[in-house]
Amino acid sequence: MITKGHFPRLFPGYRDKLWNRRLTPAGRTPLPQWTRPDGLKEEVPVTQASLERRTLDQLSVAGLFLWHLPGNILIAVLKTYRRFISPAYGQVCRFFPSCSAYALEAVTVHGAVKGSWYAARRILRCHPWNAGGLDPVPAPAHVHWDDPSAVPLIVQLNHPDYFLAVQAETPSRPTASGE
Repeated sequence: MITKGHFPRLFPGYRDKLWNRRLTPAGRTPLPQWTRPDGLKEEVPVTQASLERRTLDQLSVAGLFLWHLPGNILIAVLKTYRRFISPAYGQVCRFFPSCSAYALEAVTVHGAVKGSWYAARRILRCHPWNAGGLDPVPAPAHVHWDDPSAVPLIVQLNHPDYFLAVQAETPSRPTASGE
């Protein structure tokens, strides 16, 4: 059983929120409340439709989590490789972007299945008899990044010619010296 003294001082206000809210008879979900113009709070009745909508919202969040889980796992593996293993090898890749950066961009932009296919094709092209060179990830047909701040960082790093040109066209912020 959770007591009021159970929560440490790391969560200020959490204990008050936990103990001051009213629970449904089942004791599972808090009843929604609204404030009347005179300042008194009234409980809003929970209907079957609102419970079904909440359940569908929770299912859609869980579904999206499961849908993106393979891609997120691949991205975590690739970032771990780039952080800890790749620096030990140094700059030995014949291509730009490197194979790990290519795979990370492909999975980020195209998803787990198609991105893995692009990454596997790239790794098969990476052998001593290939001259290497510039080999960008194919651009997705359905994604257009008009706002440079919405573009994933790996895409910006792998396409410096485009994104540096976009940054040069945007007005810069004034410096501290007022120039």
